[in-house]
Amino acid sequence: MGWNEDLERIALQERELILPRLDAEMGWAIGSQLRALAHDRVLAVVIDVRRFGQPLFYAAMEETTPDNVEWVRRKNNVVARFHTSSYYAGIKEKIKGQTLTETQGLSLADYATHGGAFPLRVAGAGVVGSATVSGLPMRADHELVVEALCAVLGRDYADLKLAMD
Repeated sequence: MGWNEDLERIALQERELILPRLDAEMGWAIGSQLRALAHDRVLAVVIDVRRFGQPLFYAAMEETTPDNVEWVRRKNNVVARFHTSSYYAGIKEKIKGQTLTETQGLSLADYATHGGAFPLRVAGAGVVGSATVSGLPMRADHELVVEALCAVLGRDYADLKLAMD
């Protein structure tokens, strides 16, 4: 699949995966689902679920490094600033052939447009946080978060996942 197809699908994911609320219990449910998937698949990932400015869940699986923590922070910054997934933002950059440094004056030390951070939208409130994974290839990071959100929201992941490469 091409970048435009992924953009369309990510936009659908972002429209469809709406939370009824984002409180400590919901953050824990999302994070626990991500951790269960990572544990079952023996994935070396860092997991972060947050309302902007407030961590709700954090886990670092075996074989992760402090670098994964930095990637999480930088990807979260993209969601907080643009209210879209970090993967969506990265694809848009590739299509334009420009970086956030060139278009927005943003430092690569603080913003990473690689897959893995997904906006957490609450019905009636909009984007209020993010769920982020770092440690896999960027498309896989993105899809792990989508899969976990589908499970928590009772949605069929097959209906929303990105097409196979």
